[in-house]
Amino acid sequence: MAFSPIRFIDKDKDKALFFSTLRKRVDGYFKENNISKHYNTTMVVKTIILISAYLLPFIYILAFNPSFKIALILWAIMGFALSGVGMSVMHDANHGAYSTSHKANYWLGHSLNLLGGSVFNWKLQHNVMHHTYTNIIDYDDDIADKLILKFNPHTQVKWYHKLQFIYAFFFYGILTLYWALLKDFIQFHKYTKQGVNTSSKEENRIIWLKIFLSKVVYWAILFALPVFVFHIPFIQILWGYLLMQFISGVVLTVVFQLAHTVEGTTHPVPNENYTIENNWAIHQLNTTVNFSRKNKWISWYVGGLNFQVEHHLFPTICHVHYPAVSEIVKETCEEFGVPYLENPTFMSALKSHVKAIISFGKLPDINEAIG
Repeated sequence: MAFSPIRFIDKDKDKALFFSTLRKRVDGYFKENNISKHYNTTMVVKTIILISAYLLPFIYILAFNPSFKIALILWAIMGFALSGVGMSVMHDANHGAYSTSHKANYWLGHSLNLLGGSVFNWKLQHNVMHHTYTNIIDYDDDIADKLILKFNPHTQVKWYHKLQFIYAFFFYGILTLYWALLKDFIQFHKYTKQGVNTSSKEENRIIWLKIFLSKVVYWAILFALPVFVFHIPFIQILWGYLLMQFISGVVLTVVFQLAHTVEGTTHPVPNENYTIENNWAIHQLNTTVNFSRKNKWISWYVGGLNFQVEHHLFPTICHVHYPAVSEIVKETCEEFGVPYLENPTFMSALKSHVKAIISFGKLPDINEAIG
């Protein structure tokens, strides 16, 4: 499918007034309190803790070659830390939300390399496609069907989809492994062919080479270094690495799906003129759900991804400010009578996600099909 930009058009002036009013109020909050929209001390401390929790266990494994059981515990810690870095540090930096400094955002954004991923592809998939065309089939790759997983009500139902609530979480655990191995090369070719990637041929040669070299360095550090330099058995490194990837895959995928693949969200389809008849901001509110807004521990770890409503409306604001901003957003939504979707707890959001994928996986009723 060639890329054709979708327009959001709505003649309702009140909807346009909603977002302009909301932006003024949010801007006013930062001005009145003399607060930067970017990082603060809490964000810096969090960054140090999460990156250290990923790097130090690996350094310990290399330096002391602990028992296999201890090593697995350290790899597990790395899995949770890796997810935290992705959600809290990399995510904000690649949105330009971490700092006013382009260089700081650039280098912190490349913490994605710790996951084995490509910043170039991620920005196209997430910043451009997902944030602009949230929950729209063939545009939002973040909620696109993957392998034998179905996340969109408009895609074809296969017989095995009715069982996806059973096997989904296992496949969540291997998605980051697929990312580190193949996804970036496949995605780079796809976005180039579709025209989402607008770089020149010469630029693309350099970009592809950077992706390839980053993968070489990634695999060399994770496998060649411990095996050939520190003489740790390959099988131990392999099992530890797979455990780390499985944990990070489950955490990252579940947290993300709780914001978009749950009950109550919409999946609008553009008309033949590539138009969504809705205001863009209202579209974001219809397709995005918060969870656990009041849980400080979850908010700290998932980097504000439980405040997805605020993030989709204000992606360049650092997530440490979302708890305060969410009160402004919710109050303004209520005033204008527009939706503010949220699940109060993590478990309620998880249950809603399971119900959603059960619904998406149901085979169509034969009698309805005949009728």
